[in-house]
Amino acid sequence: MKRIRYFFEAVLLYILFIFFKILPPATASNIGGWIGRTIGPKLAASRKARRHIKRALPDTSTQEQDNIIKGMWDNLGRVIAEYPHLEHISRTRTEIIDLGQLDQYIQDKATPILFIGGHLANWEVNGAATLTQLKHPIDLTFRAPNNPRVAKILDKARTLNGRLKAYPKSRDSGRLIMKTLKDAGSLGILIDQKYNEGIEVNFFDMPAMTNPIFVQLCQRYKCPLIPVRNERLDGCSFRLTSYPPLETFNEDQTPRAVEDVIKDAHQLLETWIKERPEQWMWLHHRWKD
Repeated sequence: MKRIRYFFEAVLLYILFIFFKILPPATASNIGGWIGRTIGPKLAASRKARRHIKRALPDTSTQEQDNIIKGMWDNLGRVIAEYPHLEHISRTRTEIIDLGQLDQYIQDKATPILFIGGHLANWEVNGAATLTQLKHPIDLTFRAPNNPRVAKILDKARTLNGRLKAYPKSRDSGRLIMKTLKDAGSLGILIDQKYNEGIEVNFFDMPAMTNPIFVQLCQRYKCPLIPVRNERLDGCSFRLTSYPPLETFNEDQTPRAVEDVIKDAHQLLETWIKERPEQWMWLHHRWKD
């Protein structure tokens, strides 16, 4: 039964991709947003999102929670519809703001770079814009869907038909990730998902199991740890903002405590989410129930 279900899920996604691809990017995004905000709030998953919003943003009213949930589904619907247009959107509808000498780091071909971000706005634009606008190749990590057929369709889109490398999060991908940094390449990691084997660090003042690998890699390969924020501005227009690198070493060049670096990263994420809560994925099992 699972194989049959996976097959039909992949067929449905493929048909949607064809439909959205023949439309102009803005039209596709608008239709995807309409589908998302019309259907999403009625799904059982919205109850989980509301629980998370109540815990992370306890001062929000019921109406504000409703608006965040509706906006979240609108954003997710747009993300799906924008997959077939990622190259165009990342190249022509994305503004990049550099607050931390990103250009200098990119020009230094001898030093690897590790970018971190979260599931904000259309997070798939992050890597695509790095390639299409900055002409800087970047390897990506992602959590693969359970359906391998769906994973293959999404992977083709996020890598711009293979022009980027993307590694599913697993023990086996660790070797490839380390090779990227060892060879002075760039790597992008989204750090806002639960990781059962990680360490417990507060996120919105609640314990959250977090993968420390992004800090450990930076300290091992002595590469800058650059936070990148993605904001949806209007329809399918975006703004990427790169921030100054987080401090991963003390003044005496000894490694900072991993937990302290993660706290700094979480603080940035919290700020971004609070400013645009409807653009974050509240469906994640980020905290213990």
